Amino acid sequence: MNRRRLNRARDAAGPLLISIIAWAVLVYLVLPLAVVIAISFTTTEYLAFPPVGFTLNWYQRFLADPSYVDAILLSGRLAFGSTLIGFLLGVPAALVLKRGRLPGAQMLGNLFLSPLILPAIIIGVGVLQISGTLGFARSFEAMLVGHVVIILPYIVRTTLASLEGFDTSLEEAAQDLGASGFSTFFLVTLPLIKPGIIAGCLFGLIMSWIDVEVSIFNTVIAQSPIPVKVFNYVQYSVDPMIAAVSAGTIYIALILVLLLDRLVGLDKVAGQQK
Repeated sequence: MNRRRLNRARDAAGPLLISIIAWAVLVYLVLPLAVVIAISFTTTEYLAFPPVGFTLNWYQRFLADPSYVDAILLSGRLAFGSTLIGFLLGVPAALVLKRGRLPGAQMLGNLFLSPLILPAIIIGVGVLQISGTLGFARSFEAMLVGHVVIILPYIVRTTLASLEGFDTSLEEAAQDLGASGFSTFFLVTLPLIKPGIIAGCLFGLIMSWIDVEVSIFNTVIAQSPIPVKVFNYVQYSVDPMIAAVSAGTIYIALILVLLLDRLVGLDKVAGQQK
């Protein structure tokens, strides 16, 4: 009887310990964001935690500055534009790598993933050199090229993961019923690998939104995405307005996640079925 109770206690302690660890990790990740948001409402002229009083003045000052609004819009254009291009390039590349039976496919796959290994500064310098040679250095197009490079590995990798264990007999059945190659892809293959594609695009969107290293080498003062503008601002001044700007980017990210959950479902993005 005592042994049974001990075993039950051990069985109950395992999930409880995992839950405690999971919540501790979640708090560890969310706490810095909560601190930034809290500081953005302080009434002091300097960063202070816990915040003193409550005011929206720092948000008003942030939104009243057209350069910050332009920076956010520029970051949005970069993030969505590079993610779209990454999707158009990454999904076909993953399909070819998985099914094309190309000689050296493993080496090509590693080449697609190499931006994950290289420091982002090296990629930024490389894009600057190439764009300078081709005559479009320090422009939106140069930043767009750099962002596509850094997000493409995420889309390729998650799409390859979705193709693992894919039942090709479903495609064969569709083609036996008269579906063309394009129809089979859009009606059978794409819906089945959609969770991996969405996950990769979401990772890519986030990486583009927060990028500093690649953008800072390919931008000018009049055209800076929000992470670069924040980086330049904190070098000369640190006040609660920078917390308001950072909190604004957090709000945008939360809205995107909630919108994704509303339209697609985060459980489907994770590859789970309801």
